[in-house]
Amino acid sequence: MMMTWDEFWALIGTLKGEADDFGCNQLAVELGARPVAEIRGFAERLSEALYRLDQEKFGALPVADLTSRDGKPFPQSGDSFLYARCAVVAAGQSVWESVFVDVARFAPYTASTCDGESLLYVPDQAYKLATGEEWDRSTRYCFETFSNREGWPHLQA
Repeated sequence: MMMTWDEFWALIGTLKGEADDFGCNQLAVELGARPVAEIRGFAERLSEALYRLDQEKFGALPVADLTSRDGKPFPQSGDSFLYARCAVVAAGQSVWESVFVDVARFAPYTASTCDGESLLYVPDQAYKLATGEEWDRSTRYCFETFSNREGWPHLQA
């Protein structure tokens, strides 16, 4: 049984807008007390939310608080873009939905101080808490940068 979007966003809401280590650990503990099917469902929803954000219009935004030595905008790396997408998801459903309407709303999450990486590990931590085993997981959607081929039209062959 797939976790609903409402259930997913309710769990994300426990982060109170940011994916810091403490909040993500607490979320993993809460999720780890649930059935493995729910942990898998959370992982699926997380990967889909990140996949949907994997678009050139967001990835092409410069890092919000950095410039190169010559004053030019500093581009996001593949990893920093992934972590920015995590930060957008951690900010909650309304923020996540708003960036699709207004790309500029994504920009603050590219700041070097805005890092949502910890959110990536929540499903794995929860699985280990629930089963005592490492999880070699795969999800329907790949969340790695450039996975959403439709989001990066110039990369299509």
